[in-house]
Amino acid sequence: MTSNQTEIQARLTMSAAEICTQHLRDLCSVTRDELTLSLDDMSVDFTRQPVTASIMQQLCLLAEVSGVKEFQQQMMVGQAVNISENRPVLHCGLRAPERLQSEEWKQLSGFAETIRADDTVRHVINLGIGGSDLGGAMVLKALAHDCDGPDVYFAGNIDPAALGDVLKHCTPEHTRIIITSKSFTTAETLMNAALARDWFAKAGVDADTAFIAVTAAPEKARAYGIESNKIFSFSDGVGGRYSVWSAVGLPVMIAIGADKFSSFLRGAHAMDQHVMTAPFADNIPVMMGLLRVWHRRYLNRSSYAIIPYSERLSRLPAWAQQLEMESNGKRVGRHNELLDKPAAPLIWGEAGTNAQHSFFQFLHQGIDEIPLDILLPLSPSNNADDPFWKAHHMTLVANAVAQAEALAFGTDNLDHPHQHFPGNRPSIIISWQRTTPYALGRLLALYEHVTIVSGFLFGVNSFDQWGVELGKARAIALEEALKTDGSFSDFSPAAAHLIKRARDIIG
Repeated sequence: MTSNQTEIQARLTMSAAEICTQHLRDLCSVTRDELTLSLDDMSVDFTRQPVTASIMQQLCLLAEVSGVKEFQQQMMVGQAVNISENRPVLHCGLRAPERLQSEEWKQLSGFAETIRADDTVRHVINLGIGGSDLGGAMVLKALAHDCDGPDVYFAGNIDPAALGDVLKHCTPEHTRIIITSKSFTTAETLMNAALARDWFAKAGVDADTAFIAVTAAPEKARAYGIESNKIFSFSDGVGGRYSVWSAVGLPVMIAIGADKFSSFLRGAHAMDQHVMTAPFADNIPVMMGLLRVWHRRYLNRSSYAIIPYSERLSRLPAWAQQLEMESNGKRVGRHNELLDKPAAPLIWGEAGTNAQHSFFQFLHQGIDEIPLDILLPLSPSNNADDPFWKAHHMTLVANAVAQAEALAFGTDNLDHPHQHFPGNRPSIIISWQRTTPYALGRLLALYEHVTIVSGFLFGVNSFDQWGVELGKARAIALEEALKTDGSFSDFSPAAAHLIKRARDIIG
């Protein structure tokens, strides 16, 4: 750490102590226009944040002296910023305009349009897990109003009920299966593929003709028996949680069409351009990333809520959980040093207004002061010109804004403490006109850059995920013991007892 970094961090620590003595109702009593930023029809309102102009300047200086801009440039030009795996980070290149002229895009989009035009294909099932499932499933729900292709489903969980419930809606002769696995060795995905193969076989359908592969290991997909013209690859430099822009987005492309998927990419590219060109004080992802660090490191807030006031975006908090917590949920820094302060808040959330009737009690009156993002499309996804639907949607908008105000300002009732709302709960309102493919791509790219900026400032490598490997290895060892009727001596007595009990029940 440089002396400049040490100095600015010390100043931020003092500023944090000072801001904790001030209430948001006082901070917001004056106009704070400089705390609202925009990009096209997207507006990001930071006014209900525990910051002053001086603190924002200090945070921007932290980004400057820490080398955020240099790191972003290194990532964008393909340097190996994923240092623990010595890989570049290439997902932003997937939404650059020149990709739409590439052979890879022509083959991928051409295949998607062929599937869409085939009347015999009525169902498409994506088998994947983690980044091979969450992104596509979230995008598909968000853009359900744009879906005009075959019915597309996602099954990720190794629990056979996940795939079983999907298969109830499908007929084998009209179904295609996309096996999405970066390594093409993912245990859960291949086990679900085996279950699907058995389903086809029992119906007398050749599974090999129904299977499609999306992978960074095409040779393994060919060895599995999938035809070369049905294998779509992507680079090792595209991490799973950043991969929906790649061939991993094939099921989404089949559902909405290549033109709308390209609009989705263009929205993300617009955010890429913004993050690389806007000064820090006007840079939406950088400012949101700095505020993540401000809350986690300086105000000791260990969790962060994301509340989309949109049923279409109800899966976005789950996607954001993986994005942030798999990227930055680490205790070791970029250069293998143990961190002396925590990185990454716990991300959680649910769609409003449903959330108001579940955990908002905790947000309003719990002891913890939890910051949150409120995501708000200003126009309904369906029937946007219908006056009744418009009025209905305005009620949703009113609820979102009212919650931000109530959380920030509270209301005093010291005579009846259970009716006292302390307020001082910070939020950011992100609003846009309507959730189109372009707007969604822009929003998701925003959160990716927030994760990357804050991860760099936390001092971690946001592009590896070694923490998921130990549990996988132990599961494989248990499975081998089960297959060979071997010893469970390497496991605790409790684990051995439970495995043996399950085996006795299942038979």
